[in-house]
Amino acid sequence: MTSDRLNRIKFRAWHRGTREADYMIGCFFDRFHAGWSETEIVWFEELIEEEDHDILAWALGTAEVPERYAGELMSLIQKLDYVEIPR
Repeated sequence: MTSDRLNRIKFRAWHRGTREADYMIGCFFDRFHAGWSETEIVWFEELIEEEDHDILAWALGTAEVPERYAGELMSLIQKLDYVEIPR
């Protein structure tokens, strides 16, 4: 993965428009991206093009996850144990 691509993904993950989404999606990216395959990177790139309220609903289990996003990475997102909120 090129550093430009990685920087674009990171920026998009951390600049969502809501603080809740920033922490959830940005912290997820920071915690897990280093071990991702190309397929997982593409999955995340597609996910972050979705609306924040949809991603939050899928993560919190208040909406059904579309099949294209269901799987291991979404299960990791749903754990929410990677979110670090500064005090």
